Amino acid sequence: MDTLARTLREESELPMITAASPITDSAHLDDPNIVKVTLSSKGDALYFSRTPIPYRREPVPDLPSYRHLGIYGYRTDFLKHFVSLPPSALEQSEGLEQLRALEDGARIRVHLTEHEAIGLDSPDQVPFIESLLSSSQP
Repeated sequence: MDTLARTLREESELPMITAASPITDSAHLDDPNIVKVTLSSKGDALYFSRTPIPYRREPVPDLPSYRHLGIYGYRTDFLKHFVSLPPSALEQSEGLEQLRALEDGARIRVHLTEHEAIGLDSPDQVPFIESLLSSSQP
């Protein structure tokens, strides 16, 4: 995404960037194959999870839920540091490598888009993706 690269160029202190889109299907909230992200008021990731976040103890109008799209942009020096870190406890628990960066104190900017990506995150999703591909054939 050009926006991710442009943001990294413009904000030299930003080590990492990713993308997310609003979750519009409530069934996606409980799907552990769809990674959710919650954001700070500045648009940085607070946490990523396979479970619904934030937990909705009380109904809050207009509280958005976002799906992480799994694309990243990194600064070279940060990427070298990141890959040198051992897997973190949160990363191992959720199976999400971006949690290693958050646990290490990195800021991850999240670019919001209306694009709804279709992920292939588990073998049981293969038939659905295959049906989409075959239906788009002339």
